[in-house]
Amino acid sequence: MIKGSVGTVTTQYYNHQSPLVLESGETLPSLTIAYEKYGSLNRDASNAILLCHALSGDAHVAGHHEGEKRTGWWDAVVGPGKAFDTERYFVICSNIIGGCKGSTGPSSENPATGKPYGPAFPVITIRDMINAQKLLIDHLGISRLYAVAGGSMGGMQVLQWTVSYPDFVKKAVVIATSAYSTPQQIAFNEVGRQAIVSDPEWNGGKYYDRTSSGPVRGLSLARMVGHITYLSNESMHEKFGRALQGKEQISFDFSTDFAVESYLHHQGDTFTKRFDANSYLYITKAIDYFDLIKDGSLTEGLKPATAAFLVISVSSDWLYPPYQSQEIVSALTANDREVHYCEIRSNYGHDAFLLESGQMNYLVGKFLSHTVVGDVMIRDVPTIEEGSTTAVTARRLINLEVNHLPVLSANGQLAGIVTSWDIAKAVAKNFLWLDEIMSKNVITTTPDEPIESVAKKMEEHSISALPVIDENQHVIGLITSDAISMLIGRVTS
Repeated sequence: MIKGSVGTVTTQYYNHQSPLVLESGETLPSLTIAYEKYGSLNRDASNAILLCHALSGDAHVAGHHEGEKRTGWWDAVVGPGKAFDTERYFVICSNIIGGCKGSTGPSSENPATGKPYGPAFPVITIRDMINAQKLLIDHLGISRLYAVAGGSMGGMQVLQWTVSYPDFVKKAVVIATSAYSTPQQIAFNEVGRQAIVSDPEWNGGKYYDRTSSGPVRGLSLARMVGHITYLSNESMHEKFGRALQGKEQISFDFSTDFAVESYLHHQGDTFTKRFDANSYLYITKAIDYFDLIKDGSLTEGLKPATAAFLVISVSSDWLYPPYQSQEIVSALTANDREVHYCEIRSNYGHDAFLLESGQMNYLVGKFLSHTVVGDVMIRDVPTIEEGSTTAVTARRLINLEVNHLPVLSANGQLAGIVTSWDIAKAVAKNFLWLDEIMSKNVITTTPDEPIESVAKKMEEHSISALPVIDENQHVIGLITSDAISMLIGRVTS
């Protein structure tokens, strides 16, 4: 399969008019969530994946906007044939509340005043962010997410999803993150916040209606400090070394001498053109507050989670070092959860999860595509009772617009299966009773059978649907060739 782009995309907006009670006890009277979606939702809405972005990210995760060449922040792994394959999955990414890229945040209009919230915006947490995302997912008609994935602060959101809504998440991809913020991580965030609030143009957070451009110097400095933590000493040495910037010798003054200095200034200046200083304050505070340890135990804190986990760390990441990912793995293992762990070997530092597209596509793609029948089966399956007439059976097939009906015995066990083709045969031969036409030697499957095995079974027996049964021979679902062809890229019949 050729790995391609999702093409031109458009940001959409969900306006939630009811209040959202925050973890602090304060309330947002209403909120807007900016989001983008890619791929198609399947019939039973079982193929949805939510991607969660990092501190400075947004809803634009893949493709490009009309008239722009810049692609989304994780375009390398989202699209046809990539890890988050948009020909298989329905991929969603939303901008967090508290942000400044379309979702409600401090720069948004306060409905009580008609002016930007500014410092009146309530303090938010990671839990508040995912509670807002849950409102969007409900709005989209999704009752369970096939997966939630994200790196850095996005990984924190993934962990919070698995704890707050354990029955709502099938798989979790947790990358380069921690289950709690350490003192060192909090310290770096505090330096960034102090850079902003010390800028005279911050004006206590009330700078939106001023003639100045706001605390750009403070925000630029905050970004410079933060950006250093995203890199590694190896990557900085490889990229810059001690190269001078635009000169042949050092200047013996306090101007910019080194290429790495120029690079940081560029990163800071560019950031101020696309991000709001108040949002930086609120988001970093939410990261600082994040802590899933309960009663002194991470094992206890992660106990509600039931998802299957893929936990990925980066060998050179000193912002969220591998030991913090390993703590997550140990806690999940202690809770007897399914967990897969991998440490990416990379010199890129924390940003490796955005840059190491080859490793990410392989690891995440393999984890997501390990699919069993229970992941994609139709759960609310219509059935017909043994002993029914062909006329009743035909009407049920037509009214329900289905081609297959499992036939149940008096005690609710699977007795056979009937198809629309069987009804056509009944008409041709004047059969009156269902028992005369239904298939009694039914090929079945179970929820934990791999999709590839089921596809082979269908192909060998030339059938297009299999009843899914439990240990008591009761029908709990139906798997069709259409659902399988979306996953494995071929059609069975």
